[in-house]
Amino acid sequence: MLVGVTGFGSVWRRRFGKDTHDPERFRRAAYFNTTGIMIDGRVVHHRKIAGHVRFNGLGGFNPYYPQRAVGAVFECDEPCVCNGQIKVFFGRRLARPQRADYFLVVIRSAEFGHVDVGAPAWKSDGCLLISFSEYHDQQELMLLAPPDGWVNMKSGRLALHSDVARRWSAKLRISEREDGAVL
Repeated sequence: MLVGVTGFGSVWRRRFGKDTHDPERFRRAAYFNTTGIMIDGRVVHHRKIAGHVRFNGLGGFNPYYPQRAVGAVFECDEPCVCNGQIKVFFGRRLARPQRADYFLVVIRSAEFGHVDVGAPAWKSDGCLLISFSEYHDQQELMLLAPPDGWVNMKSGRLALHSDVARRWSAKLRISEREDGAVL
C-alpha cells in the first residue's frame, strides 16, 4: 500500500541495533512516531488509544529532518495489531511520488477544534485511527485516511482534499458543518 505523509505526531522515539560493533547500527535505526499532548511545558503520551508508525533510516527517512518526508510517499505494510496497538511500518520512500492509497494525517484540537472520538459516524469508514492522545481540552489524533476521508469536528467536517494534479499530496480543510451547510 502507498501512503503519503501530511504530518507527524508530537512524540518521537528511536531504537538502535543491539550490536555495538555493527558499523551500520545508526543507519539501521528504527524511528517511531505517535501522538502526544503538551503538559507543563513538555510533551507526554497521555494516550487513550496507543499505536505508532515506524520508519527506518535505510528506507529513505532522515530522522534529522523529518519534515522533509511531508509530501513524500512510502511503500507501507498493511496496518497490524500487536499487543493491542495499531502499528504501521513505513518501508521504502519512493524516488518519485505516486498516487497515494492513504495519507498519514495528524489532527490537533489547537488547529481544528475538538473531535468526539467514538461518537457515531465521527469518521469516514475508510479512516483508521492509529493513536489518540487527550488531556482536558487538548487532543491529538493520528490516522490513516483515504484521499476522500473525513472526520466530524464540533466546528464542521474536516475533509482530506487531495491535489488533482499531484495525487500524492493532500490537505485537511473544514468543508461543511454537520448539518451540511458549507462554511
